[in-house]
Amino acid sequence: MRKVLLLVLTLQVSLAWGEAVVLAPGYGELAYEPPAAGTYSLPSLGTAVDGRVLDGNGKALNLYDLLDDRLVLMGFIYTHCSDVNGCPLASHVMKKVQARLVALPELRDQVRLVSLSFDPEQDTPEAMRDYARHFQHEDFDWRFMTTDSETDLQPILDGYGQWRQKLYREDGSYSGSMAHVLRVYLIDRDKRIRNIYSAGFLHPDTVVNDIRTVLMEATAVAEGGR
Repeated sequence: MRKVLLLVLTLQVSLAWGEAVVLAPGYGELAYEPPAAGTYSLPSLGTAVDGRVLDGNGKALNLYDLLDDRLVLMGFIYTHCSDVNGCPLASHVMKKVQARLVALPELRDQVRLVSLSFDPEQDTPEAMRDYARHFQHEDFDWRFMTTDSETDLQPILDGYGQWRQKLYREDGSYSGSMAHVLRVYLIDRDKRIRNIYSAGFLHPDTVVNDIRTVLMEATAVAEGGR
């Protein structure tokens, strides 16, 4: 409900300012037929990096603990983002992907979603836990994580190439808003990044096809090794 309210408010404000809001493709139907799963390959784009993170209960763990046994779709967000084509888009599409996977028993237990905040100042474990209530399905593994400090966060952002810039008021205090780019990462069980989605390409149809493609590749490799 909070998500829907945020989108409505954003649209209302933009319309009041006379701005034309063009929603990213991820909010609607895909305008083209995506390639069928398994008809293309997704070469490695590099190795996912590790780092210290906190779960919604404040428990510290390594990011690699979440990347060791499943495909992972991981998006960087901050919960106060008001850019309708930024963090709200990432959470919207990931929720759509979750709904698709929940309905597919053969995939549901092979994939994990991770939303990692890049604003530890505002996104405490409690704030992430509250945010998660609007997205998490009880029968799916979607983790909402944060970090203890900028010291823990920055190496992770550097490792993934996730740019963001805090915006400050004239008095030098943090405004609570950031300039940033949207990035969502598909990571395989060997911790290799297999795709990076930006706002123009993040869509549940393509993400689910990519998940199927990576899983089909893993199955083919396993069967070839018998």
